[in-house]
This record gives sequence, structure tokens and C-alpha cells, in this order.
Amino acid sequence: MNYKVKLNTVNTFIFDYDGVISDGFIYTANDEIIIRSGNVKDGYAIQYAIKQGYNVAILSGGSGSSIESRMKMLGVEDVFTGAGNKIDIYNTYCAKKHLKKENILYMGDDIPDYDIMQNVGVATCPSDAAWEIKQVADYISDKQGGKGCVRDVIEQVLRLHGKWFNEHSKVW
Repeated sequence: MNYKVKLNTVNTFIFDYDGVISDGFIYTANDEIIIRSGNVKDGYAIQYAIKQGYNVAILSGGSGSSIESRMKMLGVEDVFTGAGNKIDIYNTYCAKKHLKKENILYMGDDIPDYDIMQNVGVATCPSDAAWEIKQVADYISDKQGGKGCVRDVIEQVLRLHGKWFNEHSKVW
């Protein structure tokens, strides 16, 4: 089935953080502060999707206050960090929120994302994802992690649903 057909039923976005929202490079300062780099257009798309009524969650093996504070600033309430076994957290989250797999778009970039990607309606990844992840992805963005891949998939879904560019989209 063409992945665009699957986008019709998406009402939930779940993203890995490092390598998807961030570019995967982690810088440390004074061996304590972790700095991650991301794309402001990805941030715009995340906060706008939430304002349009979509569920957005973060499921990351990484941890640190930089993830939580950035996502809080964008309005993401469901942020799971330090996820050693992502599939267990994913299953618990879906049960708690009564989510159906066909309504979920997941974007991951590396092997810990593999099991989840086989249990969602639309599995996506950035262009620089691991080979194994590309093999199970319904869609591979032409953008790299932290370089607009999140905006790419959110924009596609919202455009398809007629919610991308309207009077509400012009206000941050």
C-alpha cells in the first residue's frame, strides 16, 4: 500500500529524539551540560500539529533536561526519555491513551526503533537512518535527522488533512 494512503488515518505522531529531532550530535560542556542541535522548522511543525489536535509524543533512549525543556516549550506533554526498551514504553503509552496502531506515525533512525516501526500504521525515518530501519520504513524522508525530517512528515499529514496552511498556521 502506498504510504500516502496510510497518512489519511494518522492522528498521532511519535518521534525518537536523538537522530530524528536532533541531528544526533551531542556536545558536552564542563562534562555536565548536554547540548543537542535541531531544526526550528521541525519545532514549528510539532507545536502546530498539537494546536491542530494531533497527539505528539517523544520516545527516546537519550535523556537530559534539554529534551524535556525543548518539548515542553513546544507543548509536547508525553515525553519518555531514558527508554531502555522502547517497545514496552510504546505499548504502555498506546494502551493508556487508547491509541490504535493504524493511527500512529512513528519516526525513528536506529535499531532500538525497529520493533516499534513494525507496530505502527506508518513507519518513517530520516534519510540518514540505519540500513535496518530503512528496510522497514514505509517512507524515508529526503531530510536528515535534525534537518527537517520531522517537519516533512508532519506537513505531509496536515496537508493531506487540509490543516496545514490556514489562518491558524500564521501564529506561532
